[in-house]
Amino acid sequence: MSFELFISSRYLRAKRKHAFISLITLLSVAGVTVGVMALIVVIAVMAGFEADLKSRILGVESHVVLMRHGGGFSDYREVLKYLETVKGVEAATPFIYTQIMLRSSVGVSGAVLRGIDPESAGKVIKNIESGQPTADFHELGSAEEDATPEIILGKELAGNLEVGKGDMIYVISPRGGLSPVGHIPVMKRFRVTGLFKSGMYEYDGSLAYVTLREAQKILRMEDTVTGIEIRVTDIYKARQIGTEIADELNRNNSYQSYWARDWMQMNKNLFSALRLEKTVMFIILALIVLVAAFNIASSLIMMVMEKTRDIAILKAMGATDRSIGKIFVFKGMAIGTSGTVLGCALGFFLCALLKHYEFVKLPGDVYYITTLPVLLNVQDVAIIAAGAMLICFLATIYPARQAAGLDPVEALRYGG
Repeated sequence: MSFELFISSRYLRAKRKHAFISLITLLSVAGVTVGVMALIVVIAVMAGFEADLKSRILGVESHVVLMRHGGGFSDYREVLKYLETVKGVEAATPFIYTQIMLRSSVGVSGAVLRGIDPESAGKVIKNIESGQPTADFHELGSAEEDATPEIILGKELAGNLEVGKGDMIYVISPRGGLSPVGHIPVMKRFRVTGLFKSGMYEYDGSLAYVTLREAQKILRMEDTVTGIEIRVTDIYKARQIGTEIADELNRNNSYQSYWARDWMQMNKNLFSALRLEKTVMFIILALIVLVAAFNIASSLIMMVMEKTRDIAILKAMGATDRSIGKIFVFKGMAIGTSGTVLGCALGFFLCALLKHYEFVKLPGDVYYITTLPVLLNVQDVAIIAAGAMLICFLATIYPARQAAGLDPVEALRYGG
């Protein structure tokens, strides 16, 4: 052990004449502990919210949407065959997307109609809770040719219309036909064959699923679709895979009309807001550690004043300015390290409590979840710990330079 580290550890353990300095040291450790603990817990909860929200969104939306400029396309079957050969593509399904009105016996509501292929849609659209299709899409194709077609509604949308499984509703589309008296919207009756719940009100309160065939009839689209939804094996490579698919299709198409959007682009504003909020919370809570760092600097400055004679004697014995500075840097870093380690331990402990016992309840009518989600990332903890240690190190620089700059003659003459 170097003599700087030895003297620094003695200063930490020794009883001082001024108990106030010891109190400030303890408060400094406590401040760093509370700051690190609060940062870990809050960042873990926000990361949990982001991961949970991402899972719910990807439970209803696909990873990549492939479309064409200028509207739908009718050669989707050839594109689907090509997508089967693309590396990284897990499944693909055609879809139709439009806005409609739904009318039940008690009211009317706007909705988003999605025409899907019951055979392949379940491979792309998954339920986040069970890993199964969001709804039993195979029921959409179970009706006979002359029977009433089926529709699957979001649970909140069905609640607004006060309908349940087996009830009848009317789908009203603005894409109707022309008559001598003007434009006549299309209205067709459907039977509710199922309900789905994604946990996101935006989807549960607006989405309705029908078969591609029925959507094409209502919208008079013949054998065309709006686009193709694609599920990939690695969601973080979705943009790269989508771009490669669009480029390859455009190379074989003189109109250069294909384009792709991944799930991050489709929800860019939401995830950008979450990242900004996480960054702002990190900065705000880091101020707690900064306050503790000022306490560390204060205690070290007062210790330099208390140990003036000791510093002079050490210099007279041959200690360099660098060695004197190290003594106080080591002491300050010992305080910072103790607080950081305790803060990390308490942060892990609180996160474990929140995750396993779920004693913090959220109102279900306000939030889409009822308990706090917790996701503790090692990378976040490492950044928090490194940041706390850096702040504590910076707090030791001025007291250490002050101690190193003492004149031993003056210190022995006027030192206490």
